[in-house]
Amino acid sequence: MRIVVTGTDTDVGKTVFAAALAGALGAHYWKPVQAGLEDGTDSLTVAALSGLAEDRILPEAWRLHTPCSPHRAAELDGVTIEPFDPPEIDPLVIEGAGGALVPLTRDLLYADLIARWRLPTVLVARTGLGTINHSLLSIEALRARAIPILGIAFVGEAVEDSEAIIAAMGGVKRLGRLPRLDPLDQASLAAAFHTHFRIEDFQ
Repeated sequence: MRIVVTGTDTDVGKTVFAAALAGALGAHYWKPVQAGLEDGTDSLTVAALSGLAEDRILPEAWRLHTPCSPHRAAELDGVTIEPFDPPEIDPLVIEGAGGALVPLTRDLLYADLIARWRLPTVLVARTGLGTINHSLLSIEALRARAIPILGIAFVGEAVEDSEAIIAAMGGVKRLGRLPRLDPLDQASLAAAFHTHFRIEDFQ
């Protein structure tokens, strides 16, 4: 199975979740568009946290220098992100950039590209204040494009009512929640994923 991991916003814990999922599945991992290189890349983070062999971390298709929206980062680098399809590798975890409606060009949103792929998609959301609105809007945006939503994964401290109402009103499966981990390393992440998620939900 190939699974897309997208988010409700940037910095919601999408990369950590993708690392946990890829590690649990023994999958390949691919972040097609990386914007911002100076502080390291999400691929390097996943390599450190997932336990995957080096050859299972696929190289990015676009490595953009400025940490901003991919459409602008590409313009600053003098390149254009063309529509693309993921490799035929199974299992594969594909991580998007930022939130579902992040623009890759001035007329192409990431969600439009995911809609073209028709792959099962996990929406990652934080549990903090504002997440109900962001999550329900993201679910609507994915559903409007007929993107198959595998479910929603939360990251952060438990907020039972918010998590429950998002799943109920959004009509999506509540996959689980990754707590904030200290220390965050391969062992603690694998243990947390095993405790809070069912691997069968992703197979």
